[in-house]
Amino acid sequence: QVQLVESGGGLVQAGGSLRLSCEASGRTFSSYAMGWFRQAPGKEREFVAAISRSGGSTLYADSVKGRFTISRDGAKNTVYLQMNSLKPEDTAVYSCAVRTVVGGDRTFAKRYEYSAWGQGTQVTVSS
Repeated sequence: QVQLVESGGGLVQAGGSLRLSCEASGRTFSSYAMGWFRQAPGKEREFVAAISRSGGSTLYADSVKGRFTISRDGAKNTVYLQMNSLKPEDTAVYSCAVRTVVGGDRTFAKRYEYSAWGQGTQVTVSS
């Protein structure tokens, strides 16, 4: 059973930056693609970014493209999300997850293709 723990969230002013971390344990981390999702109050959980098993390919939601960067460190079993130029609309609980589906959608953005969700870390961006 893989377990994921997110950290790095906090309160930041618009235009600022935060770096989120997702530490995995319990299974070979490098065997799976990983994703970041977020959920704002009253809204559905939405896709933010994904990274392939090797880290060679990344995908982003249009809303964060050019501002966020996903990366991974296999030796540390950790996935990161660097968030720059933050906006108030980025305020949400950010969670990481393991993509376990075989094949699947090319966008890597479908929630049902992921499992082993972490509990999330709160990101609040003030105006």
